[in-house]
Formats: sequence, structure tokens, C-alpha cells
Amino acid sequence: MRARLLDGAVAGAVGSVALDVVSYLDMAVRARPASSTPQASAERLAGLAHVDLGSEDQAANRRSGLGPLLGYGLGVAAGAAFAVLAGRRRISTPLAVALLGGGVMAASDGSMTMLGVTDPRSWRRSDWVADLVPHLAYGVAAAATWNRLRPPR
Repeated sequence: MRARLLDGAVAGAVGSVALDVVSYLDMAVRARPASSTPQASAERLAGLAHVDLGSEDQAANRRSGLGPLLGYGLGVAAGAAFAVLAGRRRISTPLAVALLGGGVMAASDGSMTMLGVTDPRSWRRSDWVADLVPHLAYGVAAAATWNRLRPPR
């Protein structure tokens, strides 16, 4: 079980890198700004936990570091959760991509919605595409890594 969890965590980390690469490529190609939602999520979580992030300059810097770390934590945790779900079964690549990418997208968007950081009901089509494509990249990379790490049966 420990090896499966580790493989799932590694797959989630690889998926997180793929998500970031696709997001940064989108920013470069479309000249769009970075999303502020990771930093806003970090700020909301710190507030809910009654954690003082310091002076405004310190807080801004901490939010800039904590926001992406939350994303990596979610991606790694999702990979580990997938490992538990998959167990010893070999899951087809399309199903793994859907479960991993869709699961991370639902967890990410759902948590930000619950924190009051965003409201997906107000998103435009381009916002949905900008959210879906990187999560699809996460799913593809994580599923490919998972299948590569798991020995054939």
C-alpha cells in the first residue's frame, strides 16, 4: 500500500508540473495575467486559521509562496487519493485522465468557491477553457506517470 501511495503522490506531482507548464504557456501565448485565486485562497485560509501573515509586504510575499504550494499539495494529495481508489486494479488511461483531471479541477474549483474566492457561475466560456485545459494536462501527465510506475500484471 505504501508503494502505491508514493506512486500516486509522484504521479500527482508530475501532473501538477504539467498543469503549471500549460498555464504558463497560456499566459505567454495570450499575454494574460497570472490568476490571483491561489494567493486569495491562501489569504482566506490564513484568515480562517487566524494566522497572521505579517506586514502587508510580508503578507503579499507569503501569499505568493503559499498559493502555489496549496496547488501542489492538492495535486500530490489527489494522486495519492487516486492510488487508494485504484488499489491494485489497472485503470484505463482515458478513465484515469478523467478521474485525475476532473477530480483535481472539482477539488480546486470547489474549494475556491467554498472559500468565496471565485464563483464558477459567473465564468465566461474562455474562463472555463482556461481552467479545463491545464486540468486536462494534469490528468494526462498524472495518468501516464501512474501507468508507467505501476508494474504490469
